[in-house]
This record gives sequence, structure tokens and C-alpha cells, in this order.
Amino acid sequence: MVSIPMNEINMVVKNTTTILKRLRALLKNTTYVTEQIHAYIVPSGDAHQSEYIAPCDCRREFVSGFSGSAGFTRHFLQGTAELPVGGRVGVDPYLMSSETWKPMDKVLKEAGHMLVPVSQNLVDLAWEDRPSPPQNPLMVLPDSYTGQTWEDKVLKVREKMKSKNCGAFVVTPLDELAWLFNLRGSDIQYNPVFFGYVVVTKETVDLFIDEERLVSSVKDHLHLNGSSGGKVAVTIHPYGDVGKFVAELVDKVEGKIWINPKSSFAVFNAVPKNRRYVQPSPVTAMKAVKNATEIAGMRRAHLKDAVTLCEYFCWLETEVPKGTVTEVSAAEKLENIKRGQADYISLSFDTISSTGAHGAVIHYKPSEETDLPLSTSEIYLCDSGATLDGTTDVTRTMHFGTPTDFEKECFTRVLKGNINLCTAVFPQGVKGHMLDTLARTSLWNVGLDYLHGTGHGVGAFLNVHEGPCGISPRVSLTDVPLEEGMILSDEPGYYEDGKFGVRIENLALVKKADTQHNFKNKGFLTFETITLVPIQNKMIVPSLLTEKEINWINDYHTQCRDEVGAELKRQGKQEALKWMMKETQPIG
Repeated sequence: MVSIPMNEINMVVKNTTTILKRLRALLKNTTYVTEQIHAYIVPSGDAHQSEYIAPCDCRREFVSGFSGSAGFTRHFLQGTAELPVGGRVGVDPYLMSSETWKPMDKVLKEAGHMLVPVSQNLVDLAWEDRPSPPQNPLMVLPDSYTGQTWEDKVLKVREKMKSKNCGAFVVTPLDELAWLFNLRGSDIQYNPVFFGYVVVTKETVDLFIDEERLVSSVKDHLHLNGSSGGKVAVTIHPYGDVGKFVAELVDKVEGKIWINPKSSFAVFNAVPKNRRYVQPSPVTAMKAVKNATEIAGMRRAHLKDAVTLCEYFCWLETEVPKGTVTEVSAAEKLENIKRGQADYISLSFDTISSTGAHGAVIHYKPSEETDLPLSTSEIYLCDSGATLDGTTDVTRTMHFGTPTDFEKECFTRVLKGNINLCTAVFPQGVKGHMLDTLARTSLWNVGLDYLHGTGHGVGAFLNVHEGPCGISPRVSLTDVPLEEGMILSDEPGYYEDGKFGVRIENLALVKKADTQHNFKNKGFLTFETITLVPIQNKMIVPSLLTEKEINWINDYHTQCRDEVGAELKRQGKQEALKWMMKETQPIG
């Protein structure tokens, strides 16, 4: 679980009436629209349909003042939700995915209106002090981080294209671009990505990016402009030329053009319907299955993050009884501790630092307005992550006083769900939704539940939310079977509105299971937990656990002692080591 992205734009309080007046004037300005627009949709996202967005893309927040993460804004010329007959509803076609465009267009047509692409973003024209798009330099990842050259990745993409009779493939998601080229950036907070597109054909690789951002090491890495020495080479084009390039590509390549249905309508619509191969990107699936090098990096990152969290919880145990620690100051302290670890890049999302009733707000982010002091009478829930040589996402629920019996029961049932899922053995071909009930059964047995998914994919030195795999009660047409090498979160929870929240989150690696039999040679899989942070013993009710569950907890804590203990010693963190040893005493 991560906090919902809330973008920091450092905007002064604006008069939205003035902004809307300026925007509405643009709706009928034929310099920018061929005919008058009666309504204008302002989506929340960017041209790559990213979960997190850069300040320059916070258009909905600019026009409405609303800084939440979801929804879109519709602005009407007459200030009313009533459209005239044959009303024209405009939208920037780069900011709406093709899969969103299609049903919206259908609904408007049925009502006698039309959805109109507006090539120049009207909000940008009205936004006089709009932040500039990021121009940060890119980072080259060596093979010791990636385990595979970008040239080999491109060749594998071409193999998949050939199998589908595709002459070209268009990459629009930013994490796919970063993964494919073994590059990382910092254009979006908490996401090590950069703005760009790539088009792969049978013979060429075309990258759309502002070339001045490419330092010499990146140019050498990409064998730019044909200087490849026989290797795959990249040709650079201006970032804004992608739509025109894709449209012209239709006459230059044979076969279909592979395009993701989540691509922007502008890019999607540049390809005629009869030339499109509309399927999820092959890079999504390739990226989800980590190789041995990426897995090793994830393990290293989780070991360092475990050291960080042991130091943090040790500090909290001392400081919380003094009454001086708040949700905000605790989150700031944790970030400062994380910065001290080798290879630290940034947080992987805003830390959820929540006490008492705030813990029941699943995506809570502390602020000056909501900040509460931590106390010895309430549960504290901390969900945090970092980008190091891997990506982490860990949640622990702690009590620094005496928990109630009900709080302990809820915690124990959530823990049972976590264990039940991570110890599951299942045949290859099983999808995440088929495992979701394993994490909920103990809660269901007493009439409890939680309303979020149980697990999401996690990138390797990439985004903390990653498809296509996940564990959720929702059945999706894009859901894929779990495969060896995927890394997902295991995070059941329980939330008592107005009182407390409990969540226990580990990341787990899908691996081969050692089974006595092998029915029909299917092959069986299981999980290995790679998060190594103590689970607070005082919150556990041993009588609710089976012998198998008790053994799992004790074995897990032994592993924490062995691996995290050695690293705490190496880093000279003696107080944190003492805390960790105390928290990992055997139970039962």
C-alpha cells in the first residue's frame, strides 16, 4: 500500500474564478479551436497516463484548486452542466487514454454531442506561471544492476513483434521506457523515470526526448545516431514529434503496429484501425519477471531498508512516551534515517505515518493541518518505501503502550492472512485474484474484512506500483498468471473507522515450489518473503495461531536476526540491534 500521490506545486492561493474566466474565453477562441467548444475536460494525468505526475502536469489542481489524486474537471462555457444540442466537448487527446476515450465518446454521441480533440492544451495557455517540464539529467544503469543489456531487451521485443506480425511497437509508459533502455531519471517525484517515447521497428529504434538532456555517458550508452559498431542504435527525435512520426510510420512498415490500449488517444489514433495490433505492451510482462541480478538488488535494498526501520522503531520506542513525536515529525525522522543508507535515491512514495483514527484512513498522508502526536495509547501504522538499488514498500503496525484485546485480535488475524498467502503453494497458471481469499479468511471467520487489494507488483529500482500482476478480489481481463521472478506485495489489513488501522506488508518473490508430486507436469509455485522487518510480538495473540503459523513467525524472526542483525553490526547500530533482538524473541 502506498499513499495516494499528492503533488507539491508550491502554488499560492489562486482565484479560480479568474482562472476559469480566462479558460472559458479560450473555449471560443478560434486561434486555438476550429469551432467553439462548449465544455472542456481537464484530466488528472499526464501524456503517459502515469500514476504520479510532475508539477507541470497538475492542470486539474491549477484550474480547480483540488489537490486530490482522482477525478477530472469539466468546464462549461456557460457555467452549467447543460450542453446545447450538438455540444462540442473538448479534451487534450494526449491526456486521455484510448480506452477512456472510446466509452466517453460513445456516451456523448448517444446524447447528441461529440468529443473533440483539441491539439493545444487550453489549460497550459491559461496557466501563466506553469512550472517548466523537468530537464534533469538521466542515469545509466550498468549491467550489474540490470542483468541484461538494453540491446538484448530490444531484440527480445522484436521477437515478440515478429510472433504477432507487427512491424512496429510504440512504448508510451515511462517505467517501460526506463526499463527498456536501462536508464533512470527523476522527472516525477518518487518515480525514477523520465519523459519520452520510443518506437521499435524491425530495423530501427527511435527515441523521442529533449536531446539536450542526454549527457555524453547516455549518448555512448545508446550508440546514438548510428554510431553503434554493429549494435542496436538509437535515433533521437524531439519529444513532441511522436504523434506525427507514428502517423507517418504507417506507410513505412509492413504488418501491424503494436499499441497499448492505455496509450493516449492522440498516439493511438495516429494509427488507422486496420493497422493496429491493440494488446498490452510486451514490455509490461518482461519487466514484471525479474532476473537474478534484479532480484539480488531487491534483496540488498530490503536489507538496508530493514536496518533503517529497526533504527526508526527503536527511536520511536524511546521518544513516543515523551509526547514530543508527531505523525509529520516521525515521517521526517524516518526519511532522514533512510538517507543514510548506501545507494539511497529517494522515497518510493509519501510515507504513511498515521496514529489512532488516522490509521483507518487507508491512503492517509500526514500534513500540518492533520498532524497528531503519537502516543502510548493508540496504534501507530507506518507504510514506507525507498528507492535504492531496488525498490521497497513495507508496512508495520506498532503499539508503544498496551494494546486492547480487540486490537491484538485484529492484528493477529491480519498476520494470519499475511502468512497464509505467503506460504501458499499453487500451480503455474494461477492468477492473483485466485489467491486473494487466502489473506482474508481469518478475518472473514469473525465477520471482518478490508476494502483494498491484497497485493500489487513492484518494480526493480522502478515504480513501487507495477503491472500486470496483482492480488485482488477484482477479476480483470488484463490479469496475468503469476510467474517465477515476479515480486508482489502481501498486505492484508483491517481498519476500524474512527479508531485504528492495522496492516502488515511484506514484499514476496514468486519462486518454484518443492512439492512431493507434480500433477500433469504443471509445475508449482510459492512465495519467498524478502522483507525482513520484525513483526511486533506484543500485538500477537499466540492462542489464535496454528503451530505452522507460530513456526513461520519464529523462523522469520530468526532470519531477521541472522541477516539484519549482521548488517546492523556491520553498520555499528548497536541500539537498533538490541531493539531488533528484543522484538524477535520466539513466541509460542
